[in-house]
Amino acid sequence: MNRQPIEVTTSDGVCTVRLCLPDTGNVLNARLIEELGRVVAECEAADGPSILVLSGTAEVFCAGGDFQAVAASDSADDPGPLYDVWRRLAEGPFISVAMVRGRANAGGVGLAAACDIVLADSTASFALSELLFGLFPACVLPFLIRRVGWQKAHYLTLSTQPITAAQALSWGLVDGVEDPVEGLLRKHLLRLRRLGKPGILRYKAYMAKMSGLLEQAQPEALTANRAMFGDPRVRADIRRYVTEMKFPWEA
Repeated sequence: MNRQPIEVTTSDGVCTVRLCLPDTGNVLNARLIEELGRVVAECEAADGPSILVLSGTAEVFCAGGDFQAVAASDSADDPGPLYDVWRRLAEGPFISVAMVRGRANAGGVGLAAACDIVLADSTASFALSELLFGLFPACVLPFLIRRVGWQKAHYLTLSTQPITAAQALSWGLVDGVEDPVEGLLRKHLLRLRRLGKPGILRYKAYMAKMSGLLEQAQPEALTANRAMFGDPRVRADIRRYVTEMKFPWEA
């Protein structure tokens, strides 16, 4: 219960964050989101690290939202803080890098897609499973569409099936695949460490204004998310899955 959801180390201008609750699937619970927001704030500071690297465990990067918390409560967590952290990863004055091994599902795909650079090994897989529970990835989609385009995000949502690291690379969801992925990260850091923070700030602010997608989509994404998780039928299906491990269509 008291385990820290993330481990943070900082060295030579690089802040490395490891999601470290593998028994939960590194789910995006309220405490993890709060801790991640704190680290992002440190990277946003003028004298903070210029690179933020996010990783999970060898088996799972991030399994998405916290169904256990949904099942145990009559109200869902506010999606605003998570969307805010993703926007700051995407638009903040630092370079965000996701290092993905194993499974990235639902909000885990959003976490990766929010980053400037996504590196993976051959074990990585990416899936949007929300529609199996009558949900859709409202907050994930703006970040995913920005990376892979409308139709591929649409297909991934409807199919609910995982795609491999190789397919994610061909789609543009992943920027590089190599085993072990740590070697690929080191190669990138050799160049990324040379970039000054003022230049990164100006460039990313310019790119955010050029697109505007994440800001424009935010109100509708949050409204849709709140409506879905406020639906008693959806919450009952989630509670049944958590307690009985049965999908909504199973007798």
